[in-house]
Parts: sequence; structure tokens; C-alpha cells
Amino acid sequence: MEPLRSTDPARIAGYRILGRLGAGGMGVVLLGRSAGGALVAIKLIRAEYADDAGFRTRFRREVAIARQVRNRWAVPVVDADTEAAAPWLATE
Repeated sequence: MEPLRSTDPARIAGYRILGRLGAGGMGVVLLGRSAGGALVAIKLIRAEYADDAGFRTRFRREVAIARQVRNRWAVPVVDADTEAAAPWLATE
């Protein structure tokens, strides 16, 4: 895990951000902790994608499909906000 950067949020929805797990083409993956203490990986989408209507449509579809997957080899989606200024997806 890497430390947070000054540009990283301290909170996303109800999750306190603890550090960076990685980054890629679509955004950054952050480690968050819920109010109840659960750890989650939060995929936070980059601003240039968040402003693209076509990307938002695809991201909404990705989140909807990922929520339906129930498989021991797939990481469950626990939360998401596809309509946030910076869309995100949280997994276990």
C-alpha cells in the first residue's frame, strides 16, 4: 500500500480512505474503511472519464453486472455510486 497523495480524497461516501492500492488507466484504487470497520477496495474513476457520457453508461452497466456475480473467484461489489462527480465502485 502506498500513502495517500494530496490530490486523493480523505473520504468517499461513508468510507475513510487509508491509502493507495494502485492506479491504472481508468483511475486509482484506494483502501477504505467503512464506519463498521470493514475494509474495501475503492476504484475511483478519473475526471476525464467521469465527464464522458459514453463512459458513464458503460460504467453503470459494469457495476450492475458486477453486483449480480456470485462466484467464489469473483470479488463481491459492496457499494458504488455511478452518479457521483467522481464515480466509484467498492469491493470486498
